[in-house]
Parts: sequence; structure tokens; C-alpha cells
Amino acid sequence: MALKIAVQMDPIERINIAGDSTFALLLAAQARGHSIHYYTPDKLTLANGRVYAPTQSLEVRDIPGNHFTLGAPVRTDLGNLDAVLLRQDPPFDSGYLTTTHLLELIHPQTLVVNDPASVRNAPEKLFVMSFPQLMPPTLISRDKAEIDAFRKEHGDVVMKPLYGNGGAAVFKVAPKDPNFGSLFDLFSVTFREPWVIQRFLPKITEGDKRIILVDGIAKGAVNRVPAENDIRSNMVRGGSPMVTDLSPREREICDTIGPELKERGLIFVGIDVIDGNLTEINVTSPTGLRAIVKLGGPDLAHDIWEAIEAKKKIS
Repeated sequence: MALKIAVQMDPIERINIAGDSTFALLLAAQARGHSIHYYTPDKLTLANGRVYAPTQSLEVRDIPGNHFTLGAPVRTDLGNLDAVLLRQDPPFDSGYLTTTHLLELIHPQTLVVNDPASVRNAPEKLFVMSFPQLMPPTLISRDKAEIDAFRKEHGDVVMKPLYGNGGAAVFKVAPKDPNFGSLFDLFSVTFREPWVIQRFLPKITEGDKRIILVDGIAKGAVNRVPAENDIRSNMVRGGSPMVTDLSPREREICDTIGPELKERGLIFVGIDVIDGNLTEINVTSPTGLRAIVKLGGPDLAHDIWEAIEAKKKIS
């Protein structure tokens, strides 16, 4: 079943194909015979109730430094395509939110993956709060009295921006930390939103597991172990990928959240679990596909396309 698809992503010439999950999806789409059309989010246009972008035909190759060929731009009505991959990276800012409003106008006639309304309404660090029984104690606030009380109750905490990504601006704060006042001031002037304050999980040294769910079903995982003297496991921050299996607790987490992901049209999701605690549900532009393959696991990009193809057959 050949589909005509578009991918809304960051500039393709800048991606690191070795670890880029969007690139993995494009390789799989091409192998399955789908035609691929590329554009960047700044090119979206709404005119007379229709959503357009100057798309370019795209051919991909798994060759560093020579990984793509683009055709000439063609003004394309995205409502005439079979599917659009919503795959630009955060920040989850007003620009990102605007693209979800525009793509919502073509969905589900054109299947947008992930569902743009659900992406907008399920920020990674807020949506996860719907499942407190699966999480470590967590506070969303910028009120100093609330944060002080939380620190007094839980001791060591991690403090991070609500709409941060890639491990940026993640800090461990001790119960009596002389840097906390300065850190509070820095966050206050840098971020307008509340922040995430979460009880520190010492077993982060053993890894932060990224589990991939496809249409609500757990399909594979990679354990990301932080570099020495760092609490951040993100591979862009020096974390090391390691082979892993799912524990009974992790399967319980996936079974609990899976139906909600499916109901919301969140086909490709990556969750983060530390020591049996769910910490994030990543729905904007999840990563991990290529790391799993490199460690000898399945190419889950094909599972994602099978889910997309099945939905298009039904429609």
C-alpha cells in the first residue's frame, strides 16, 4: 500500500543520521514504497481554509554526509496527502503550538502522526502527571514556598524547565544547597512557565530507560546510562546506550498508559523510566529508534509504518 506522505521536520542537512529517529522513519517509508515529501515548519501556510507547504520530493540514503536528495519545491495542499509526520524537535513554544493548530485542520483526512491536537494537549512533563501512581513525587510550580516545602519533604530533588528537552538545564539540588537561591533566581528570569521539581532517584546511575510504544503497545527499549559525574542520561549529553529488557513494573507502566496513548492518536511515543518510576511521556519528536537497532533490536520504524498503513486502510 503505497502512501503519499510529507514530513515536517528540522532542516534535513543538519540532522545526525546516526541517531535520528525521523531519519529512521524516512528510511523505512522509502523501503516500503511510500513517496516522501519534505518541508520545514516555517513553510506552513493557511489560505482559504486550506493548509499548504512548498514540499520537495525526498530520497534518503544511510550514508553520512550524503544522506539525502531533494527535488524542486512544489506548492502542495497537505490535505491531499495520505499522511504527515509531525517531527520537528522542541522547543515546545508558540511556533510549535501554531503548527499543531494548522495541521489539526487537515487531520484525520490526512493522518498526522502524532495527532496534532494531542501533541498540543499532552506536553511531555505535564501529560505524565495524569499517572501519579506510576511516578516519583513531582511538583509543577514556580512558587518558592511550595518548592521549599517539597524539598523539605523529599530531600534531594531534580529541578528542570517544564518545556525543556534534551537534558538541558537539569539540576540536582541538595536539601541544604547554597546554590539553590541563585538557581531559583536564574529560573525565575529565564522561564515564564512553572518548573518541574522531582524527587531525585539515586538509581539514575544505573540508567534511564527509553521505552518505545507504537499505537499504545510497548515494542522495544534502550537503557541510557549517564556519563560519569552527570545525572543526565540523554545520548546528546554523553549517555551510553545499553541493551535492556522490560521488567514486570515497566510492563505494568506500559499497560496502564497504553490505552490512553492509543485513544489520543499518539502512535509513536517514547517514555522514560528510572528505577521503575515513569518520569516523562515524549510525544512531540521521540527518539531511540536507531539506538535500539544498533544494539541488535528490531527496527521499530517499520512497526510505526505498519500502524499508519493499517489506519489508512480502515479510513
